[in-house]
Parts: sequence; C-alpha cells; structure tokens
Amino acid sequence: MAPDTRAIAAQAGLHHQLFLGLQLMVAVEESRDTVFQWMFRLFRRQHEAKFLSSFSKLGLDGLPHAVACAKYHVLSNGVGGVAVEYMAESDTKAWVRFRYPRWMYAGPAICGIPVEASRGFLHGWYAQNGVSLGNPRLGFVCVSEDVTGQFGLCGYFKEYDHDLAPEERLQFAPEEPVPAYIPADQPEPPKGQWNPERLAKANRNYAIDYIRNGMAALAEVVGPARAQELGMRAARLTGLQHYPLMAEQVGAVDGALGDAAKFLQIIISGMGDECTQVAGPDGTLILRQTGLRILKGLEASSRETLLPVWAEVWRGAVHSHRVFMDLDYSWSPDQPDVLIWRLTNHT
Repeated sequence: MAPDTRAIAAQAGLHHQLFLGLQLMVAVEESRDTVFQWMFRLFRRQHEAKFLSSFSKLGLDGLPHAVACAKYHVLSNGVGGVAVEYMAESDTKAWVRFRYPRWMYAGPAICGIPVEASRGFLHGWYAQNGVSLGNPRLGFVCVSEDVTGQFGLCGYFKEYDHDLAPEERLQFAPEEPVPAYIPADQPEPPKGQWNPERLAKANRNYAIDYIRNGMAALAEVVGPARAQELGMRAARLTGLQHYPLMAEQVGAVDGALGDAAKFLQIIISGMGDECTQVAGPDGTLILRQTGLRILKGLEASSRETLLPVWAEVWRGAVHSHRVFMDLDYSWSPDQPDVLIWRLTNHT
C-alpha cells in the first residue's frame, strides 16, 4: 500500500474500534433501555441519511422492493467491509445473512453487547425500509440474531398482500429454514465505479459515520454532557490501546516528540485532511489540521459534542508512547475546518 492508502485503512480500523468501545462503554454504564433507544436513533439516522440516496449508486432502481432491499444490504455493507449474503426465494421474499466475524461486535467483545442493541438496530433501520420506499406492504422477518446464541443476524424482506401495521413491520420467526447460498446469485456493485481507492475511502467513511451519527444519537438519549463524558473515556482508551497497531500500519516510530508529530501528520492524512507543522515556541511542536472531515456537515451542537471526543483518541495515542508527552488542541467555530494541535514534553 502507498502511505496515504495505509493511513486511510488505519483510520477505518480506528473508528471501527472506537465505535465498538463506545458500545461497550454505554452497555456497561447505562441501562438496557438506553442501549435500545441509542441504537434505534443511530440506525434511524443512518437510514434516513443513506438508504434512498444510495439506491442509484448501487444499481438498484427498478427492482422489486424486497429484492432491492436485500441486495442493498449486501452491497452497502460490502463497501464497509461487512460480509453479507443474499438469497431470493421470489420477487416478494429475499433473504440476507450476515456472516462472522461481525463488524459491529469485533472479536469476543460481542459477549458484552446486550440483545437490545440488535433490537434497536432492527427497529431503527430494517423496519423502516417499506416506509422509506412508500410501500406499506413491505416488512422484515428476523429468523436469527447476534448475541442470542443463534447462528447470527439473518432474515428476509417480504412484501405482503396487505398493508402492515407499524408493529408488523418487524417480525420474528426463529424456526423458519434458511434457503441455500448460491454464489452466482450474489449482487455486485456497478462495474467501473468502485476502484480500490474509492473502496478504501468508502470503508473509512462507513466507520466514521458510525461515530458522527452515534455521538449525535447518544446525545439525544442521555444528553450532550453525559454522551461526551462516555465518549471521551471510550476514545481515550481506544487511542491508548490502538496506537501500536496504527503505528505499525503507517510505519510510525514510538519515540520522542518529533516522532509523535510525524505519526499525527501521517495518520490524519488518512482522513483526507491536511496536517502541517508550523513554527512554535521551544519545547512545543504545533500542527495545523485543515479540512476536519470528522465535523463536516454537522450541526453546531453536534460538532461541539463530538470534537472533544475525537480529540481524546489522539491524546490517548500520544500518551501510549513510551516517552511521556502531552497533546492539546484549539478550535473556533469561526474557522470550523481548522484545528491546531500542540505537542509538548510532559513535565
């Protein structure tokens, strides 16, 4: 990989781990109902932002709704590096099966996720597909879930011969047999539109969106201050824990102040932002980041909640170095796409 591509991949992995850490932090510190409400709001937010707008990009216009929805979940998740399989019984009944390892619950951390997370996800997104498509007969039937001891998330989109009541848009049928997987039936994105670089960036953006939308949804449920408190702790721990892998990915050195500055410049380039070193007082290295993809398009309240959380990731990464050093930043709403970082030796 070229260095910029390695940094893009490192950012995808980091934000994936941060989202998992945030899930675990909320699951440990908040109620099961809070987990449900958070996941519901997160996936409804993701659905409203992505679902219909992605249909044409994925070549799904004009297909029967059940088939289009199933193919959508295979293709959109595939862009994010999530393995999902497609099986259609008819134009009105089409299956999806998520394979392991599950992106949402990487590694044994799946053991710490309550079932309410899955239920919030299903109600927030899958039960809404028919509503978004203007088809009141379309629903989703779940035959297996994660964290329940079944065989993983699996179910089918079905177009009924009658309009569904709101409570009928998501149903459960755990005894229903799953049709056989047929490799030749698997959908592929439109040819010529998804080169490796675009896929790498889409994978990164897929993970980043879970943090951007996840923090906004969490603030709606527990309030901005509590969401920020939970997010900052999860972010600091993720940065501490994940730094060695990121450093290895981008060829960084666990050394002194200059090495940490170089690491930040390389890794931040993976966001699509620019990060340059500027003159500073003795004993301080100053970096100027421009672009701030992490905040783009967010409302002011969401930016103010998210930025301190995101900054904690990099503070954690810097504190993970063998040499003790500190990282601080400054940001102003008057220049929302500029962030100034200050690296100093710890005294």
